[in-house]
Amino acid sequence: MVLAGTSFAAGAEEFEPPIPGEEAPREPGSTADHTKFSLLEGPFETGPEVTEACLQCHTEAAKQVHSSIHWTWTYEQPETEQTLGKRYVLNNLCMGIAGSYERCSSCHVGYGWEDRHFDFTAEEKVDCLVCHDTTGEYVKFPTAAGHPPYEDTEFRGILFEAPDLAHVAQNVGDTSRATCGSCHFEGGGGNAVKHGDLDSSLLNPPRSVDVHMTPEGADFSCSNCHEFTGHIQSGSRYHLTVPDYDDAPIPARPQDKPACVACHGSEPHEGRIHDKLNAHGDFIACQTCHVPEIARGGYPTKTLWDWSEAGRLDDDGQPVVEKDDEGRVIYDGMKGVFEWKEDYPPDYRWFDGNMVYTLPDDTIDPDGEVPVNRPQGRPGEDGAKIWPFKIMYGKQLYDAEHHTLLVPQLFGKEGDDDAFWRSYDWDRAIEAGMEEARAVGQTEVAYSGAYGFVETRMYWPVNHMVAPAEESVACVDCHSRDGRMAGLEGVYVPGQDRHPRIEAVGWAAVWLTLFAVLGHGGVRYYLYRRERPDGRSGEEGEGS
Repeated sequence: MVLAGTSFAAGAEEFEPPIPGEEAPREPGSTADHTKFSLLEGPFETGPEVTEACLQCHTEAAKQVHSSIHWTWTYEQPETEQTLGKRYVLNNLCMGIAGSYERCSSCHVGYGWEDRHFDFTAEEKVDCLVCHDTTGEYVKFPTAAGHPPYEDTEFRGILFEAPDLAHVAQNVGDTSRATCGSCHFEGGGGNAVKHGDLDSSLLNPPRSVDVHMTPEGADFSCSNCHEFTGHIQSGSRYHLTVPDYDDAPIPARPQDKPACVACHGSEPHEGRIHDKLNAHGDFIACQTCHVPEIARGGYPTKTLWDWSEAGRLDDDGQPVVEKDDEGRVIYDGMKGVFEWKEDYPPDYRWFDGNMVYTLPDDTIDPDGEVPVNRPQGRPGEDGAKIWPFKIMYGKQLYDAEHHTLLVPQLFGKEGDDDAFWRSYDWDRAIEAGMEEARAVGQTEVAYSGAYGFVETRMYWPVNHMVAPAEESVACVDCHSRDGRMAGLEGVYVPGQDRHPRIEAVGWAAVWLTLFAVLGHGGVRYYLYRRERPDGRSGEEGEGS
């Protein structure tokens, strides 16, 4: 089995396989001991065989999963009316999934999504174990279309041992930080790469990293906030829950999760004089103050991915790999140039919970920086607050004639020379990727045959790694010259910003006060000298 902390080169980039959690004790409230079910004794040859056994009792589970975004990778955004989800959106990491299914679907909650013909109605293809494993032994193989390794298999220098499927099936339980993190901590190709506030440090974080997940604090699992009902989870990065109230709600209102107010209310701070902290909450998201830095768990996050430099090979035809002094991959012949950061402040934008995405049919301006997505909301608008973001910068493919972003096929098995990671030919990879994207309805635009690279940026909302109150953003971090809010429109920050009229009135008051004090002192001194011209007190004059 892959050990915690083990890393290997996935296409010459540092890749960390999912970190297994410790075997969890069965919860006292459980009414079933799965070790006693003969159906689960096995042996099982494949994952779908396990699912078929699970469905003998959990008859509706697969149907429920089929309605979840974890299965469909599709989300109809009600506010923007865009069709989103991993099947349709673009990013500036691996750009898109079209044609690369077998690699991308290693994080799908199913088995066998290897092409456009995957049967999304097949119940036995739901992967029960990936979310409910408690042994830490279950892992999906990186290029097996969602299947685990069924025999011990080496992948780029690391041995993946085949799990005992019967043992795992007999020891299922609730979801955990380890099961959720097996995909969500590893997004973008490795630990901490994508989000900046989700990485393996949250498996067992100290209180200073996350007060909610630390065993020293609330010891939350992901599902404490992202509650599941019928296998449908609350919360989506495509449509964040941002409720607003004039008064505090009932604690832990399920319909408001995972928003902070669901448990903390809209006035979580002690009132004190002028109730300033609660007043900040009218236009500042909780995360803005309570997540002071990105990537605080000891792992750097990727901040730049430049595909334009990809394709450099050594004399043996293998991708060139370069690392910095700290062992971070800064060049990968398969993927280009990278930059990394850790323990750094987020960027701040107004945000109402909705994102608009640049989709493959949307026309772009290649002469400027293209936003892959754009936070919605402006100062004064309902629900809009100042929110922290990780900004991911990129340089990715676009169609030089149509001025649209492109989806190349990156991954391919041996013999599939259309894939970029086989031929290192961008034209072939783009042609194959865009053909697939059109076939599945991701776009109606065909590749023109001319490509270029355009600078992009992508916004990732920051919600995790909530610091203790005493380590939250200090007042002076914003209320000072060049503070955290510098350049953000629609907010006046005392101590940071200057307003000509306010400055004029303030300085006038200062000078008037100074003149008044000097004038008052001058008059008193004049009267004193006039009454005592010799400078002596009356008593001294009488005694002389």
